Amino acid sequence: MNTKSDSALNSNLARRLITTLRNVLILLSLALGASWIVGWYYLKAPTLSGPGESADLGDTAIEASVLRAHVEALAGLNPPRNYAHKASLNAAASYIESTWKSAEVASERQSFKTHDGEYHNIIARFGNAQGPLIVIGAHYDVAGQQPGADDNASGVAGLIELGRALQKLSAHPKLAEGQIELVAYSLEEPPYFGGDEMGSAFHARKLRDEGRVPRFMISLEMIGYFTDEANSQEFPIPLLSAFYPTRGNFIGVVGVQKDRKLIAQLRDHMRLKMRLDVEGVAAPSFLPGIDFSDHRNYWQMDWPAVMITNTAFHRNKEYHQVGDTPDRLDYQKMAEVTRGVLGAALSML
Repeated sequence: MNTKSDSALNSNLARRLITTLRNVLILLSLALGASWIVGWYYLKAPTLSGPGESADLGDTAIEASVLRAHVEALAGLNPPRNYAHKASLNAAASYIESTWKSAEVASERQSFKTHDGEYHNIIARFGNAQGPLIVIGAHYDVAGQQPGADDNASGVAGLIELGRALQKLSAHPKLAEGQIELVAYSLEEPPYFGGDEMGSAFHARKLRDEGRVPRFMISLEMIGYFTDEANSQEFPIPLLSAFYPTRGNFIGVVGVQKDRKLIAQLRDHMRLKMRLDVEGVAAPSFLPGIDFSDHRNYWQMDWPAVMITNTAFHRNKEYHQVGDTPDRLDYQKMAEVTRGVLGAALSML
């Protein structure tokens, strides 16, 4: 028995095993690192050249207290403004119209009929109708018997104040180059959600029939609820927590991969005008929730469209509940989001 030979053989085998394991670990680390980089690049839609020139907003202010007044007025309607309570929906529509009128904003009703009767989108236009078109919309109806402060009085409040700001900026040189159309939609929520009787579906078809093709569309969908609590931000798939904050204190620009350039530009322009983290999400189309708002109906026309959102039920646990009340919202952050959208839209006309 050759003890020295056996010992040397065992030592060589051990060294080879350790080397092999080390190489495997290195390869796994490189593969994981490459996967993370690829995921980061495709989901986060980074830009290397910057957003370009940012439109000057002068001293245009978006007031948190005014946003709160709008949310309280809409959320305070009783019965709630759902499809079955037309009087409340009409009261919400009238509130939007009268508030714009007081700011010298001209608006019109775009009426449409469903099997439940007649409903109304409210539209205001700013700028040169012969130039490129940007559509910004928010739905004013609610799901069921709940006040709908975040979902979606917050988006409508932002839309109203965009109208007020654009009226003040009516002489802005960017508005001589193109047009921004603001639309308050009815019938986004169930039982109409996902069907061709949604208010935004009607609006998109009307644009198509008139030969008006938007450069892009923005849906303001829940922009009022924020929290600094640890692990307050959830995701449709856990993997996304590797790429995005786990505290619910940011706003998202959410869309699909084919619109990743638009997502990046909007995000970067918004960041120039606001003091709030903005995250871009260029997701695969199969990601759950990616189409949970009015932008889906512009995708149907093969037009670029995104959703500006606080991620709904992935953060706000009172989503579609009676606890979705005005006192839970952060109006200062809402004002930041609204200003960011204003600056981005004007910059990208």
